Amino acid sequence: MVMDRYYSDTDTIAAVATAAGNSGIGIIRVSGREACRIVDQVFCMGKGDRPGKSLEQADSHTVHYGMIQDGNQVIDEVLVLVMRGPRSYTAEDTVEIDCHGGVLVMRRILETVIRHGARAAEPGEFTRRAFLNGRIDLSQAEAVMGLIQAKNQYALESSVSQLKGSVSRKVGKLRQEILYQLAYIESALDDPEHISLDGYGQKLMEVLEPVIRQVEKLVASADQGRLVSEGIRTVILGKPNVGKSSLMNVLLGEERAIVTDIAGTTRDILEEQISLGGITLKIVDTAGIRETQDLVERIGVTRARQVADQADFLLYVVDGSCPLDRNDEQIMELIRERKAVVLLNKKDLELVVDQDELAERTGCPVIPISAREETGIEELEKTIQELFYQGAIDFNDQVLITSVRHKAALEAALESLGMVVRGIEDGMPEDFLTIDLMDAYRSLGLITGESVEDDLVDEIFGKFCMGK
Repeated sequence: MVMDRYYSDTDTIAAVATAAGNSGIGIIRVSGREACRIVDQVFCMGKGDRPGKSLEQADSHTVHYGMIQDGNQVIDEVLVLVMRGPRSYTAEDTVEIDCHGGVLVMRRILETVIRHGARAAEPGEFTRRAFLNGRIDLSQAEAVMGLIQAKNQYALESSVSQLKGSVSRKVGKLRQEILYQLAYIESALDDPEHISLDGYGQKLMEVLEPVIRQVEKLVASADQGRLVSEGIRTVILGKPNVGKSSLMNVLLGEERAIVTDIAGTTRDILEEQISLGGITLKIVDTAGIRETQDLVERIGVTRARQVADQADFLLYVVDGSCPLDRNDEQIMELIRERKAVVLLNKKDLELVVDQDELAERTGCPVIPISAREETGIEELEKTIQELFYQGAIDFNDQVLITSVRHKAALEAALESLGMVVRGIEDGMPEDFLTIDLMDAYRSLGLITGESVEDDLVDEIFGKFCMGK
């Protein structure tokens, strides 16, 4: 990426803002000081506008009908939206051309706009300009990408909450508290006759205790945030021929896993992603776990145990029409003290496995299901939500950390605050305490972008899609 070219204040940038492929509507976004002038050169207003009127003379947030032309050739019939900065996405003058959504049409319009003075935007450059122009901070910019990539309702709500500033406000309050203490110490060191630091260590400890608790709470929320944004890594376990692959197909809503009456049909790992009750599961079907002399099947069993060790959640499928055996004992040992649900399958047949006894032996919730008749899935959805989210998440009150980068910054801030506490306990002078206080302040600033390096900004926005 060539940064001198990427970030010139005088550049006017343009890109297709809608997804690649044919669609009903396409949008070409143009942003920068020259946006109206450039589009004026290729836009011929229709009869509804005053004769001789140009986009440069148009009021902000108005829509204009007309034609996009390349010389004398009409490319498309369009609507053009004018949004003047700072009341636009980028906080710059922005023009959006709403055209027909054919790939060729959109490409021709973009090429024409670029020929008349715009530059092709880099990935994420519109959002980056919004960040640099102070319209949003870095955590809100990342929330834009989270919104685009949301895989479930929880991830969507979390991204909307962060875009509205939930993380920014929380981090801002923490930084403000730390900054006040920094300023007090510096003032006292500069003017010891009027500002005393006697007994200040204890006062600072009292101030930092709630700050540390809040940072710890944010760090702790990151595990749940990862499950919201990335999905719950779920592994289906069980003996051969108990209905694991049938369950996989029911959850997917299609025949993906091979189902036969022959035990040991599944010998490798099959991974899929599903949405269950608004929760994303990254679900893995494994080989049936049993003692076997078959070399290939043994490898599949070993891999099943390995992926189970790395899982967030285990679904243990039991054939309720057959008695439990040694293989079941091994699987029950594997899921003990793990987040797991036991699915007592084949309830459409006569059950010989007692549900209460199974719950007692595994220590896990037991749900009777029939993969063949597709029953019991709604109870499974409810149980998963209770296990992972303790009911519904209120994103109006709860701040959930979904970014690995944010978690790392919070952990660094927490470590620095811990150093301050140890310094107070060891009786260190106040000017030494300011070093770690400043480190904590800077670490929190990485989240909102107030103390972030250019190369990190490049990396973050380089992951954005083109046109955003």
